[in-house]
Amino acid sequence: MAMQDGSYERLRAAGCADEVAYVQACLRLFFAPGVDAADGQADMPAPTISAAHVADIARLNKVAIFMLKALPRAPAGAALPGLPAWLDGYRRRTMSMNAACISDSVAIDRVLRDRRVDFVFLKGPLQQHRLYGDHFMKPSGDVDILVSPASFAEARAALRTIGYEVAGKSRSVWWVRFLGEQHMVREGGTRASTVDLHHRLQQPGSPSPRDIDGFLRRKREVEVAGAVMPIISAADTLLLSSISVAKAIFNREPCAGYVCDVRASASRLSEAEQQTVLDHAAEQGLADTLLLGLRAADVLLGASGTLLSDRAARILAHIGNADLLHMVIAPWLASLRWPQRRHVLWELCGHEPVRYLAEAGWAASADLSRRIFERPVAVAPAPDGTIKISGGTATHASER
Repeated sequence: MAMQDGSYERLRAAGCADEVAYVQACLRLFFAPGVDAADGQADMPAPTISAAHVADIARLNKVAIFMLKALPRAPAGAALPGLPAWLDGYRRRTMSMNAACISDSVAIDRVLRDRRVDFVFLKGPLQQHRLYGDHFMKPSGDVDILVSPASFAEARAALRTIGYEVAGKSRSVWWVRFLGEQHMVREGGTRASTVDLHHRLQQPGSPSPRDIDGFLRRKREVEVAGAVMPIISAADTLLLSSISVAKAIFNREPCAGYVCDVRASASRLSEAEQQTVLDHAAEQGLADTLLLGLRAADVLLGASGTLLSDRAARILAHIGNADLLHMVIAPWLASLRWPQRRHVLWELCGHEPVRYLAEAGWAASADLSRRIFERPVAVAPAPDGTIKISGGTATHASER
């Protein structure tokens, strides 16, 4: 995990209300291609703001490519000096990173199929292409795959045959048992390749799906680079994006990129499919997690006026839209009034006492395990100005 050195401190010190509004306006423009720029973006802040702060906000939220695609439709003069060039450079770096990720995915797909391990790819370039028709919308530094708990050891052994080894920090009980994942790294050539091998899909502190194997049963296949590879279904993509939003809010991390995925997933559904997704989320125990993701999308990108939007309005109703917006896109703000995590968990458990106690107990057990088994975090500056975090976990995992 890595975090740009000083980004949070700079943004917290500056406040950046206009910069946040600028990024939000660009995202709304991206998701409203039929709106005339002069009519629909009159509220875009005048370009007298800091391009560097805008770049920080876009990078931390992983929405720089969305902005790059939206700015040509913005009102004349809306582009900040220097911002388009930075966005273009970010796009080129993302293309290089994601192309490598696709190449790694092909090799992983081959070895797991050869070993007859049932698996599915999560997030990453394959999902981005399905949602946006572009493999290079957000940087993907590693390959995320899901297997059933019963196949976890077998999948790990298969990956070792092509050079992947478990990263030291993810060997602990806390990682394997409570997070339900391990990082595996293959060194060699000019870069390291990383796989996140999952058998769970949510950290303790937020409700997890009841049926992990269902994500495998419902998978779909896509063709890329001459190979046919499995990805999760459209409904599960929406659920997983909402899970990521809930996790980010729990950790107080910026998550506008995940919120964009929620909107992109939901916008593909007919009204009948929306009801099916609501029923599916309820079966998984994720109805309120889904509604949180949907409400976050409505606050960030504008209400869609659909069945899903109508249902989403009730979740975390005690949190105003302005605060929820900043929790999503600008969690560094010192003025934010964060809800207590147990109150968020109570909402996501549907106000069900038995379920809440079970989830709270699981989170407490995970925290105790982490204190016992996790080594202290060691932070050291790297030559490129980032902070590399090893031997533990970071509060803000914004560059993963």
